[in-house]
Amino acid sequence: MDIIYFPETANRAQPCKTVAGKKSEAIATVGFFDGVHLGHRHVITMLRQMAEERGLVSTVITFERHPRQVLCSDWQPKLLTTLEEKTALIEETGVERLVVLRFDRLMAALTARAFMEQVLLKELDVRVLVTGYDNRFGHNRSEGFDDYVRYGREIGMDVVAGTPLTLSDATTVSSSVVRRLLDSGNASAAARCLGRPYSISGKVVSGQHIGTEMGFPTANLLPKEPLKLIPKAGAYAVEANGHPAMMNIGTRPTFDGQGQTLEVHLLDYEGNLYGQELTVRFLHWLREERRFDSREALVAQLQRDAAKARKLLSITPY
Repeated sequence: MDIIYFPETANRAQPCKTVAGKKSEAIATVGFFDGVHLGHRHVITMLRQMAEERGLVSTVITFERHPRQVLCSDWQPKLLTTLEEKTALIEETGVERLVVLRFDRLMAALTARAFMEQVLLKELDVRVLVTGYDNRFGHNRSEGFDDYVRYGREIGMDVVAGTPLTLSDATTVSSSVVRRLLDSGNASAAARCLGRPYSISGKVVSGQHIGTEMGFPTANLLPKEPLKLIPKAGAYAVEANGHPAMMNIGTRPTFDGQGQTLEVHLLDYEGNLYGQELTVRFLHWLREERRFDSREALVAQLQRDAAKARKLLSITPY
């Protein structure tokens, strides 16, 4: 997969590359693609099929950072994927080209028609645009698919509507749905929408060793990307670098903790993890975080958590 950053610098665009001997004319879809969930993959599959039929370069166009961050500098997104993760996931789809837009205020000021003509057509050679079912772009957010079709006719670009993906439980997959599921602790439902478990990567840093004193040593995780969404506080059955584990997100209320911590206990593991990087994959919700009356009561609950996690993780969930 070719990766193009546009513009290459603040003043000069990187020219569009020809892929595998093909002409550079492209069929593209545009979006932030946070999570690269099954709904995104559904549209990209449609894109690739049409690219093959029309002899065009299959192209996904995304953003280096969320457009709202450009418009509201103090706004912080709850990301499902970093740009690095998103790039790797898009490459898995088999698309030929990824264009990463370096969105700025000048680009934000473009109308949808101007964006289609000046950026998509003239700069990136997009001849067919596949929109997501809820896509909006350009500074006038009231415009929609019918407007894009009309603009496309005027500038010589076909505009085709992508279709939403609805799961068997009637959930229409979207990034906002995945965020709501994670905010409610429903890790397994979020994984069904993503097509994989949600994950957070980070470095293991030193903690207060309370878990070790109770017989449940934990790796305290410092997320690599501070803007990544942290799921609802509570206990989870997880995998950490592929090893079965359980994780607690919260403030350690039994010990009057201050500030949120992410603590991972690897089941049946002995070793020093300090300084290592862990990728935690969220598989199942175990319970709410709560304050216990004594250390002994907390240990008893952790033992029940571990037993439940072992039972859940012994079954392949997907």
